[in-house]
Amino acid sequence: MIAELVTTGSELLLGQIVNTNAAYLAQELNKIGVDVCFQTTVGDNRERMKEVLSHALTRADIVITSGGLGPTRGDITKEVSAEVMGRTMALNEKCAERLKKYFARVGREMTENNLRQAMIPEGAHVFVNHAGTAPGVALEEKGKLLVNLPGPPPEMKDMFRRSLAPYLAEKSGVRTIILSRVLHTFGIGESMLETKLDDLILAQKNPTLALLVRPTGVIIRITAKAADEETARLLIEPAEKEIRARLGEFVYAIDDETMEEVVGRELKSRGLSVATAESCTGGLVASRLTDVAGSSEYVKGGVVSYTDEVKAEVLGVSRDLLAREGAVSGAVARAMAEGVRQKLGTDLGVSTTGLAGPGGGTEGTPVGTVFVAIAGSEGTQAEKYLFTGKRGQIKFRASQAALAMLRGYIKRYEQ
Repeated sequence: MIAELVTTGSELLLGQIVNTNAAYLAQELNKIGVDVCFQTTVGDNRERMKEVLSHALTRADIVITSGGLGPTRGDITKEVSAEVMGRTMALNEKCAERLKKYFARVGREMTENNLRQAMIPEGAHVFVNHAGTAPGVALEEKGKLLVNLPGPPPEMKDMFRRSLAPYLAEKSGVRTIILSRVLHTFGIGESMLETKLDDLILAQKNPTLALLVRPTGVIIRITAKAADEETARLLIEPAEKEIRARLGEFVYAIDDETMEEVVGRELKSRGLSVATAESCTGGLVASRLTDVAGSSEYVKGGVVSYTDEVKAEVLGVSRDLLAREGAVSGAVARAMAEGVRQKLGTDLGVSTTGLAGPGGGTEGTPVGTVFVAIAGSEGTQAEKYLFTGKRGQIKFRASQAALAMLRGYIKRYEQ
């Protein structure tokens, strides 16, 4: 079955909010075997929305909207959907009663315009909103299905899981699912990845392979279509095994795993502790490490040594070294990692020093130059990187490189 997603709201077109609803719905619909072939965004304009929905119904079996189900005059999605499907609007007493009970429960006065949310197209199937006030609806006409879901992501997701997914499974009789396994890589570019996997990409049928560039590195998405999840996994397994054999340590995580989760798991399994000394990343490495629940077992602390003064006074970096080599150097990065390891008494120290920009670069040391060092019982190593992008992008890429280096270093320790 072919689906089109129509997200409504002028705020999306103005770029005031990011459209996360479409991404979520596409992922979840694919899991239950519904092919999302089109995505459209339209503002809160009656004529344009009518045109978009009418066109969507000519090329898709299922059209799912999100947004525009609230109590204000700008919330017109249900009204336009009813018009497109040739239905009239009427007050749904059950929906109205739920609204009254909700406002009574939260101790708020229900204004008259809230009853707009209880206006439902005739003959529509109603989805109860367990996370908010606006109900969703589904309208069927001549083999086509038009669904209205609320816009707030928590409400939309809850309604999809509770109501729409089972409804679609029952209505469509879908007997296939689409399952993906995502392999995260770091330290290898998209062109080199394609070279290593070119024959697999050319021969792909089921499963299929896709290379996608992300801020964390390049991901490889392996997607299989099958009658059930177990069969899909069996299709994915040999492809994943072959890719891992070719790429080795370039693959660091799967699916929703992050680099910091992988590093944390490796530290914890070996009983190792770590401390950070950060200049250009401003504490981002420590922040990412401590984003992981239970990180207090292996993260002892960190120092944001943004100035030479702090590098010298807190981390014990030699002033002569700073003067001779400069703060942005491999020698200073090594001294920082060793200094924080000694200062906080940890098994490992990780440091970053560099130029995040936009100013401060020279011909010899351009903006984006970053040195990362790891210190531990296996010695101290430092690497030089040259990142591109804006300040925030350089900081993130530097933190990713630091965590990747830490991951590689940790593997020297036996579990």
